[in-house]
Amino acid sequence: MPHMTATATWPPEDPIVSIRGVRKSFGTLEVLKGVDMDIMKGEVICIIGPSGSGKSTLIRCINALNDIQEGSITVEGQEVHDPRLDKLELRKKIGMVFQQYNLFPHKTALQNIMMAPVLVMKENKAEVENRARALLKKVRLEGKEDAYPGELSGGQQQRVAIARSLAMQPDVMLFDEVTAALDPETVKEVLLTIKELAAEGMTCILVTHEMGFAREVADYIYFTDRGVIVEHGPPDSFFDDAQDERTKLFLSQIL
Repeated sequence: MPHMTATATWPPEDPIVSIRGVRKSFGTLEVLKGVDMDIMKGEVICIIGPSGSGKSTLIRCINALNDIQEGSITVEGQEVHDPRLDKLELRKKIGMVFQQYNLFPHKTALQNIMMAPVLVMKENKAEVENRARALLKKVRLEGKEDAYPGELSGGQQQRVAIARSLAMQPDVMLFDEVTAALDPETVKEVLLTIKELAAEGMTCILVTHEMGFAREVADYIYFTDRGVIVEHGPPDSFFDDAQDERTKLFLSQIL
């Protein structure tokens, strides 16, 4: 099985994620119609667009949760849809946080974070526990180590889910509408956690409806509509000087 390159040696001038000509269909419905995108190490990319425009499908293709019909997606130079690629190696490189937290209800916050490194990666339990405790502190949930998901708010559960993803020590983090299911007052704490990750240099790709947040943290905004990237650019020029009529219409409806 091919293994993925270690990021410590990844040259900063090469995209850490490169997407070329990606097409994806579900049956007769073509959801992605030839998407191209390059993401450099440490960049924060926000993908926005109307429902059904292919945003979530695109990031699910990046870590091979969805297959593709055409094109190429490489992470650190490795084709993620290579059938010979060990998917476990891929999951170590690319963390993903979903709209639903998917925590194990019968496991504590600490246990949820420790499970994959210990059970799947066979890492040393004591080392993983130290890392998990540090991650809970990082997402401002110190003192909640022994709490079960049912005892936590939605925002707290989502931060446990982020810590769980970080426990695998990924090089790229994908966030798929991670605040969509949250109450407005708990959205801020989750966005703050992501903002801090971005500030530390984590490569982040986010599908989001939070435009203020996107403007604040993103290096680039990509607007998708009907399976294509209509327009992209740095936040200020994107929001203040959109060129395409579809982008202008979308922004006029949500801003």
